[in-house]
Amino acid sequence: MTADVMPPEDASRHTLRAAVLGAGSWGTTFAAVMADAGCTVTVWGRDEKTCRQITEDHRNEGYLPGVELPAGVTATTDVRAALAGADIVAVAVPSQVARRTLEPLRDAIGPSTVAVSLMKGVELSTDRRMSEVVAEALAIPQDRVAVVSGPNLAREIARRQPTATVIASTSDATAQLVARACASSYFRPYTNRDVVGVELCGAVKNVIALAVGISQGRGLGYNTMATVITRGLVEITRLGLALGADADTFPGLAGMGDLMATCASPDSRNHTLGGHIGRGMSLDEAIAATGGTAEGVKSCRSVLELATSLGVEMPITHAVVRVLHEGLPVDQLAPLLLARPHKAEGA
Repeated sequence: MTADVMPPEDASRHTLRAAVLGAGSWGTTFAAVMADAGCTVTVWGRDEKTCRQITEDHRNEGYLPGVELPAGVTATTDVRAALAGADIVAVAVPSQVARRTLEPLRDAIGPSTVAVSLMKGVELSTDRRMSEVVAEALAIPQDRVAVVSGPNLAREIARRQPTATVIASTSDATAQLVARACASSYFRPYTNRDVVGVELCGAVKNVIALAVGISQGRGLGYNTMATVITRGLVEITRLGLALGADADTFPGLAGMGDLMATCASPDSRNHTLGGHIGRGMSLDEAIAATGGTAEGVKSCRSVLELATSLGVEMPITHAVVRVLHEGLPVDQLAPLLLARPHKAEGA
């Protein structure tokens, strides 16, 4: 269950210092959100020009064109300088490189620093969720890790359009700290203890968005879109329950809310990439045309591996894997999207 979190009112509490690892669209946006909530924020990125632009011009034109960033956000290419003294470290690197990015930084994390996963995926070869990867890579306990997920399209939030999100952690204190660090007039956090459910929603919704994009790229309409979204939520729920998640998570912000936004918005990279595939591009061409990380491309395989190991049927996910990675022609996708035996809807 989620808990309502109001913006902090106690101004006597010290200003939180936050680091964000990753200067892409979502990392930069979340840095801006935390700065608007009163934090001092340093972004770490690999590109010197981007970091200089964030610090000096308060912009990141490569990922958020036309958006002015708060003065409280600076950036550096020195990751240890970014981490120094941080109360919160938000990780917004591509999910499949998270472990090798974080492991060398174990000694740079403070003894009470909280790590926040902004990533949405499942690690290939281990089937680990991102909170597990973060905890293992940084050698910190799970109760110092939180995850953020919800209908959080970066470009809309960067323009301060209202939205809500879910912050999940096994520790109420950790979730409340992160909520305090990002609550503002336009960004409303709710807390949740169901880390498993929230993370699976964030990972699998990208795969469903790929399926919607592919089908729309082939010219299929809103009936197909609604069907794939609805049955996609069933797949997410089925996998989550098999892993012990809370059933109440899936119809909420992290589940249906995020799924709807990702499957419908032209700002969704997974939906956009799926559309390119549906219109006949190769995977490499579609990745280049999308111009950013579409996490579902890689995580669809790890999600399917996880489901298979648990005996959970996920026909939409399986169909996406076959199109993207096994050479299935896109014209053969549609019949596979609903490839389960006829039965009652809730089964």
